[in-house]
Amino acid sequence: MKESLSLSGILRQFRGGIALALSLVVIENVAWIIEPSVFGPVIDALIETAQGKGEGGVLAPLLVWVGVFALNSGVGATRRAVDPRIYLTIFSRIAAHVAETSKRLGLPVTRTAARAELSREFITFFQYRMPEIIEQAIAIGGSLIGLAFFDYRLALTCAVVTVPLAVATVVYNRKVLPLQTEVHDGLEDIYSVFAAQDTAAIEEYYQRIAHGQQRIARWGAGMFALMRLVLLGIFLVVLFIAIDLDDFSTGNIYTIVAYLWTFATSSEYVPELMESWTSLRDLSSRLRTEPA
Repeated sequence: MKESLSLSGILRQFRGGIALALSLVVIENVAWIIEPSVFGPVIDALIETAQGKGEGGVLAPLLVWVGVFALNSGVGATRRAVDPRIYLTIFSRIAAHVAETSKRLGLPVTRTAARAELSREFITFFQYRMPEIIEQAIAIGGSLIGLAFFDYRLALTCAVVTVPLAVATVVYNRKVLPLQTEVHDGLEDIYSVFAAQDTAAIEEYYQRIAHGQQRIARWGAGMFALMRLVLLGIFLVVLFIAIDLDDFSTGNIYTIVAYLWTFATSSEYVPELMESWTSLRDLSSRLRTEPA
């Protein structure tokens, strides 16, 4: 690898393969977020046809929905077949780079092996976390846009959640980053701990690692609970606007609820994604650090 071992360095070094994988993520999720808006008309057309009021028929809206569904499913299947080949190749290059750098710095073999394994977090981020970030961004943004087409008050109410979310994210990063550093400090010693062949020391080691991970989990749980509380209030307000203040059809109600549920569930992923992000911040710094 010619670039530094960091998210930006890996992205520059392997931009072609990563761009291909992430472009498939974008296409798949844009098609997915469009689905509720094209399925609502199918419901209305079926109801009108059953009541003998349908003039345009069911076929046209049904074909549009099937086309969007097929695009989402086809691109999703392609992405899942392409991803392993791209990211496994990248990991082999990263592991070799870690080994080469550690040898130059004179690090012991146990620490080199531990760092090579820790570097797998970069691949996990690009292969799983980055698609999830894109997916949730499209889901949240697409839901707001979709709701705005029905009533701007629906989108405005949901947008309010971004304020506590932003504040909670800042606090979460500040509190969790030192905890991630402690966990990584411990994980770097895993091979040397086992080399000592001391059962009591191994048990104590894993208890220490678990303690740090539990503290991180508690912060994640707190942020999740805060998000759920805020989302409950938003859910009730949006349903009141959609049902009591606007005269929407059954298909419209379905689409609104689908977008609202998408917005709520996507927002819940934020704590988990932030944990992965803070972990990689420490890992990038760690793998660039020269020994004293």
